[in-house]
Amino acid sequence: MTLEEARSYLHYLLTLNIRKEESFGPLAMAFIKDNDLQAIGLMADEQFNLIMATSQALANEPKRFNVKVELLQKAEGLLPKTNYSNAGLVQQLQYEIRKTQAELGIYNQSMRPDVAGQEIDKQKLIIQSDAPDYFLNIAQKRASDYYQNKFGLSREAKMAQNFSGSKRKFDPDNKKIQKEFSGACGPFMNSRSNAFHLMLPFDLKISRKPADALDAMVRIFYAKEGYSFPLAYEMDKLVSYNDGEVLDISIDDPHLLFVSASRVKERGFQYEFGDPSKNLPPDMVYPVTVLERTGTLGPFVQIVTNFKVWFDASVVSLLVQGAPDLHEYGLQGGSGMMTRSHAADKVPAYAESLKEKWREGLSFNFVNIHLLLSPGTETAFVPYNTPLFTLYPTLSKSCYKIEDSRKFAEES
Repeated sequence: MTLEEARSYLHYLLTLNIRKEESFGPLAMAFIKDNDLQAIGLMADEQFNLIMATSQALANEPKRFNVKVELLQKAEGLLPKTNYSNAGLVQQLQYEIRKTQAELGIYNQSMRPDVAGQEIDKQKLIIQSDAPDYFLNIAQKRASDYYQNKFGLSREAKMAQNFSGSKRKFDPDNKKIQKEFSGACGPFMNSRSNAFHLMLPFDLKISRKPADALDAMVRIFYAKEGYSFPLAYEMDKLVSYNDGEVLDISIDDPHLLFVSASRVKERGFQYEFGDPSKNLPPDMVYPVTVLERTGTLGPFVQIVTNFKVWFDASVVSLLVQGAPDLHEYGLQGGSGMMTRSHAADKVPAYAESLKEKWREGLSFNFVNIHLLLSPGTETAFVPYNTPLFTLYPTLSKSCYKIEDSRKFAEES
């Protein structure tokens, strides 16, 4: 950028500032960050005016104060070179820097309390799985990439977060001021990036129609509220999956569900189990294994991944539910709170907790993926490495108490 171009753009920016245009802040910040203003040839006075105007346009929010301090410190370094330099202005600028830094410190302390010296007993969730490298490592990396790629903010949107126009005008097509994106919301992103996600290394399809099933395997279920039954298809007839009895069910019955899977598509996936007598290609062993143990609970498809969690139920409960964006694939997820060992297991399962010392005092439960077609949806397709189910550790109810703040106001 030539000096003439820079000076012309500077005048444009300062005109936006005078008019209190919402786009001034993001454009000015981008200009400051993208260019060496001194190398371009702008005078110290011009640089100082732009930097001060930008700092004053920042949203008055503590989380923006680090940006404000950076700009004010730049202005302080420029001030002696300008025609504005005087002792009073230097003192005022230094005071504003110290004040902003102090307020930023209060904010940081509130957001990230100092826990040095405190003993925090981290609760361990101990996982048993027949594909631990995938579920514990690969899947979590893929989930992080998935959400960052989906909701990551553009450079312009990140810049716009720092500013709020005092006088807004209707300007929906101006991308320089657009900042109301899901990725900018802390709680929204925390529910995705700070959670443990279960997914599958193969594509999954759930449909009410048999056409275009995926190539690894297909399971068929009769499923409705209150009742479900596994089926198979033989000689152009629907039969019982259990004993082959021919059933009088039409292929277009609205209660049928066809669940199919593709071959494994995650390159890093490893699986050492499976029935060698079936002589399946390596990339089909795991999908077939999962679908063979898949079942239904009423209208829900229950995908069994043998993902077992051990936890201290006296302190921790486990909230499991459909991944936050599951609805976009035409599916809804079941949800539940695991507070102790699953009561329906057989006695030998409970005896496991006595076999090894690390299991003493721990509860266990299996996290199965429960999926339901959304109302009005005939077919749902979920690509491999898409978050399906999410696990959130929470405090056991015995470990917290909800109270009314007015109680403490009265006591003080």
